[in-house]
Amino acid sequence: MAKDKNSEDFIGPIRRLLVGVLVLALLGLFLVWRIDSPRVERFRAMAIDKVVPSFDWAMAPITGMANLISDFQSYQQLAAQNQDLRRELQQMKAWKEAALQLEQENAKLLGLNNVQLDPQFTYVTGVVITDSGSPFRQSVLVNVGARDGIIDGWPTMDGIGLVGRIAGVGQETSRVMLLTDSSSRIPVTIQPSGQKAILGGDNTLNPPLEFLEDPGTIRPGDRVVSSGDGGVFPADLLVGQVALGTDRRLRVRLAADYQRLEFLRVLRAQPHEDINDPGSLLAPEDEYFGPAALTVLESADG
Repeated sequence: MAKDKNSEDFIGPIRRLLVGVLVLALLGLFLVWRIDSPRVERFRAMAIDKVVPSFDWAMAPITGMANLISDFQSYQQLAAQNQDLRRELQQMKAWKEAALQLEQENAKLLGLNNVQLDPQFTYVTGVVITDSGSPFRQSVLVNVGARDGIIDGWPTMDGIGLVGRIAGVGQETSRVMLLTDSSSRIPVTIQPSGQKAILGGDNTLNPPLEFLEDPGTIRPGDRVVSSGDGGVFPADLLVGQVALGTDRRLRVRLAADYQRLEFLRVLRAQPHEDINDPGSLLAPEDEYFGPAALTVLESADG
C-alpha cells in the first residue's frame, strides 16, 4: 500500500509539470505566430519547412479521410445528376414517341390529301374508333356511316394502300373488313407480268396469292394492284408487293400500315351499269344499216 501511495505522489507533480510546460509551449507558439516581425516571419518559415515535411505521415490519414469525404460528396452529386439525366431521358423518350406519332399522323393526313386517284373517285375520310377484330375476324370500325352516304361494299384506303371494304353500315359508324380477314377475297393484278390472281386473307399480315396461272413469272417485289374484275374494287388501287413467305408461298406485303390504322379513306365507288341485253351494245340499225347502206349492199350483190 505504501508503494502505491508513493507512486501516486510521484506521478501527480510530473503530470502537473507536463501540463504546465505544454500550456507554456502553446502560449509561446501562439505569441510567436502572432508577432508581426520580419525576423519572426523568417523563423516561422524555417520552422514550417523543418516540421511540416516530417508530419506528412501523420497527416496522411487525415488527408485520406478528407479526400474520401470529398469523393463521397462528389459521388452523391454524380448520383443525383445521373438520376436527373435518367428522368430527362425518359421525358425525351416520351417526347420522341409523341413526335413520331405526330409525324406519322401528319404523313397519313398528307397522304390522304395528296394521293392521286382516278378523278371520278370521291371519298369520305373517317377516324378508326375501335378495333373489333379477333383471331378469327379482322375488322375495324370507322366513325362514318349512312348519314355520310356510306354504302356497303365501298373500298377503304389508309392514304397509301388498300385496307379493305365496307362490310356493314350503321347510321353513324361502319365496319371495315380488312384484306387480312379469312373471309376476304379480292381479284388482283401483278405487275409487270400482268397476271391475275386472288388475294385471300388468312388472318395474317401477309395474305397469300391464290389461283396463279404461272407463278414462275412472278418475282418478290412485284407490284400488286386491284384488278377491278367482278366489280369488287376499282382497278389500279395499290395493294402491296409480292413477298416469298416462310412456307414458300407467294404472299403480299401489304402497303397499308395495319399496325397504325388511325384514318381511313372510304372511296365512293361508282356503281357499274348492269347490261342485261347484249344487243344494246350495238349501235342503232338506222345509223350504220340505213336505207342507203342497204341499197349499196343490194347493188353489190347484184
